[in-house]
Amino acid sequence: VQLQASGGGLVQAGGSLRLSCAASGQTFSPYRMGWFRQAPGKEREFVASITWKGGSTYYVDSVKGRFTISRDNAKNTVYLQMNSLKPEDTAVYYCAADKDYSIGHSAVAYDYWGQGTLVTVSS
Repeated sequence: VQLQASGGGLVQAGGSLRLSCAASGQTFSPYRMGWFRQAPGKEREFVASITWKGGSTYYVDSVKGRFTISRDNAKNTVYLQMNSLKPEDTAVYYCAADKDYSIGHSAVAYDYWGQGTLVTVSS
């Protein structure tokens, strides 16, 4: 399975971006997909996840009400709509796939990773 993330860029505070993550390779039916981010000098942190079949979502508190994760099963693609962006959202964003059921939202629960896309929010 290969994951290709795109959609990052430079945006002013208060603006919006939509990230996409397209999966290719073997038959794709993970338990869930997630977005993580890593800011300079910081550890990678969980942002949001969505179960592939049921569409159940989960968000880190800092993005609730601003970010929305969604998926298009027919296109094997997951999205992250980011609104009301803040400078502290600046990071490299990674998509990831958890192929089997796992407990928790840490990075170790995910099996496949995309290459990352840079989001920069200017103040």
